[in-house]
Amino acid sequence: MIALTPDLLARLRANAEATHSAQAAGDREPDHWPVIKLFNPLGAATWIATELDEDGDTLFGMADLGFGCPELGSFSLREIARVRLPLGLGIERDIIFEPLAPLSRWADTARAEGSISQAEGILARSPTPETGPLPTDPASDVG
Repeated sequence: MIALTPDLLARLRANAEATHSAQAAGDREPDHWPVIKLFNPLGAATWIATELDEDGDTLFGMADLGFGCPELGSFSLREIARVRLPLGLGIERDIIFEPLAPLSRWADTARAEGSISQAEGILARSPTPETGPLPTDPASDVG
């Protein structure tokens, strides 16, 4: 089973509640930052999630099965956890995942690049309006 800490579960649920509240009020839905990243350690499949429904199973976020077309939508945590890979491995949670940007920016970048992994590399090197410019690498300041 994929281990989600109580803090991660609470953040995923809080995001879902905020989205449902906005929908009920007719307000614009929040653009949440991803909370978790799941990945296939032997392949290209990757998922990032911002919300978890009341059922404790349905995640919302972006899924990338490695075919060049990452998509926003809902997916089942239980189904992902049941995937069995060679060598006795399964889908894993990236325990050092940094969200880097709101989901809309992840989606735009992943669609343009064809994968969540490619988007992650680009977002890690790009400043965001939310975080400001990234620190300058002193080694690149030659001159």
